[in-house]
Amino acid sequence: MNPKKWLWLAVQDERWRLILPILFSLVTAGCTCALTFTSGYLISKSALRPENILMIYVPIVLVRAFGIGKAVSRYVERLVSHHMVLRMVANMRVTLYQILEPQALFVRSRYRTGELLSTLADDIEHLQDFYIRTLLPTLVAIVIFALGLFGLGMLDFSFALIMGVGIGSMILIFPMISLGIYHRKQRKIKRWKNRLYPQVTDAILGIQDWMISGHRSTFLQNYRVDEAKGIAEERSLRRFQHWRMFLLQCLVGIMALLVIEWMGQQVANDQLSVALIAAGVLAVFPLMDLFLPVSDAIEKVPQYQDSIHRLDQIDQRESSTPVNRWTVSKEKLSKAKCCADLRVENVLFYYDQSRKEGIEQLSLHLPPGKKVAILGKSGAGKSTLIKLIRGDLIPERGRVTINGTDVHCFGDEISQVISVCEQRPHLFDTTVANNIRLGDSNASEESICEAVRRVKLDGLLKSLPLGDETPMLEMGSHFSGGERQRIALARILLQDTPIVILDEPTVGLDPKTERELIELIFDVFQEKTVIWITHHLLGMEQMDEIIFLENGRVAMRGSHAVLYAQHARYRRLYQLDRPQ
Repeated sequence: MNPKKWLWLAVQDERWRLILPILFSLVTAGCTCALTFTSGYLISKSALRPENILMIYVPIVLVRAFGIGKAVSRYVERLVSHHMVLRMVANMRVTLYQILEPQALFVRSRYRTGELLSTLADDIEHLQDFYIRTLLPTLVAIVIFALGLFGLGMLDFSFALIMGVGIGSMILIFPMISLGIYHRKQRKIKRWKNRLYPQVTDAILGIQDWMISGHRSTFLQNYRVDEAKGIAEERSLRRFQHWRMFLLQCLVGIMALLVIEWMGQQVANDQLSVALIAAGVLAVFPLMDLFLPVSDAIEKVPQYQDSIHRLDQIDQRESSTPVNRWTVSKEKLSKAKCCADLRVENVLFYYDQSRKEGIEQLSLHLPPGKKVAILGKSGAGKSTLIKLIRGDLIPERGRVTINGTDVHCFGDEISQVISVCEQRPHLFDTTVANNIRLGDSNASEESICEAVRRVKLDGLLKSLPLGDETPMLEMGSHFSGGERQRIALARILLQDTPIVILDEPTVGLDPKTERELIELIFDVFQEKTVIWITHHLLGMEQMDEIIFLENGRVAMRGSHAVLYAQHARYRRLYQLDRPQ
């Protein structure tokens, strides 16, 4: 689903609920105007010394009734509108999750953390503001404008036309001018922030280097200059907003004078009572309060456009996600968990019509226990192949099967057949045991201890006061990189799937730790099918087959001995990459 349509599809889904806050907003506006009108009438009528107290008794009751009605309708309007908007936002978050969830294993390689956090929090929050602060106030203002113009036209068409021009400028001309100016100013402020934020980030992360190099004063001077430019733009925007409000208030004053002059003429012609002049003028101001916020509401549109643009980028990246996954029978799942024969048969897949990224005519057979290494530079198709093997993508031609059943038919149960160890597995801010238990939430303490022993972490944990109840801290910062990978491997062991995908698990480790981890991996996964995604050639001697991908095609293929003997390119890469 295109996020540009999210706003309007949400409105369509909630269109009947949308009517309720508009109706209650109209009731609130009516009660507010009626309250000021009857209050003005009551004051004027009382000042004229009515002959009978009953002549002001009704306005007294109406003032109280409209005052209570205003508060009640306002409360109900807020309750209904926020309930409706929260439902819309909840649906948006679910939709965004459904876009990201099938690609959860590869989110980090495609998105920056800040980008995702901004999308999940700020962007959808902005779209929530669109309904509450822009759509509903604007719709209510338009409806009241139309009703008021129609009612006034029944009394005096020429005066209705004059008021229509005045109010029309408040809800059309001023908002359009505001939108244009705000959009231009906002672009400048955005460019300033995009330039300033990296400077601040570099300064925080590189503060030690700034101090050591003796350029502290230079950085501060440059930062202050750039900050002053942005502050000047923000002040300019605030000045414009103040001048706009001043002009709008002047326009309200002019319209109030016009109402006084018109009602004076009606009184002179004996068409209205003199007590209605104050009442009519006072009723103008709450009406104007409904039209004044329209400019503020419309000028926020560029912020919504930025949020929609980021959502649109995520949706376009994930446009190839498959749908209609289902679950295989228990018998097939049970057999696959015991003995999984994986076949990739003449698979063809591309993300779009450009045919630039994807997999072309790839075949692969992984009987139980086979070890295969997939190598290639970024964009060669390694991640695409993993998605096809897991069933996250469905090939255009060919099949990916386990024991003859298409992998996408396994649905969410595929995690019981295929496990994945990422290059940077996320470790939660909880205990070591809880992080390992993610592989099997029902695992016993003995199973966890056995997994810890097999990944050779038992000695380390025994040396810690809390053992496997030691907190990992945020992002597992309590432990080193190699230790974090061992905990992730223990999690995979506990998951106990017949097929294991290792997505560069040794990246970022020093050569000694990398060699130790590779030896450990081949030891603990000796009886499992292993698909090793890597850029390094360390450990290739132990692989049954090595496949080099280039632009989605197989460039080289064979065992280490065959490739080393027959391909000079492989020999050169192996000699360059092999640690001394």
